[in-house]
Amino acid sequence: MKTKNYEIAIFDMDGTILNTLDDLAGSANYVLLEYGMPVRTINEIRNFVGNGIRKLIERAAIDGTSDAKIDEMLETFNEYYKVHCADRTKPYDGINELLLKLRASGVKTAVVSNKADYGVQALCEEYFPGLFDYAVGEKAGVRRKPCADSVYHVL
Repeated sequence: MKTKNYEIAIFDMDGTILNTLDDLAGSANYVLLEYGMPVRTINEIRNFVGNGIRKLIERAAIDGTSDAKIDEMLETFNEYYKVHCADRTKPYDGINELLLKLRASGVKTAVVSNKADYGVQALCEEYFPGLFDYAVGEKAGVRRKPCADSVYHVL
């Protein structure tokens, strides 16, 4: 593996190193049911992810849901997802081996995700113990990707 030109490899989490879709969908649908809204299909949820949990909830909720209700739903999601973020989540084939090779070649590894930071930390510990030098998720006051703030922080 040729890595001598690279000092660090930064990965996204959802859909890149981990297949998290089933747990995201399960948690979103739990919230929707709690608030009397129709559940969404896995394909709908797939189209809703990528810009943080709040956006997922906004897109999954019925049209016209107030910001205050979205805030409540987001809190419910976070409480549920903290417990259920690794029920069906799993690394993609070959990811652990890739990380081991990168680290053996002296390349630092990191995760930058729009997932809530608590989820990033828990999932890295669960599936990749000791394989990332740094991991960061969504935090208050830090702009999410595509802004590069979190990447700069890692660097």
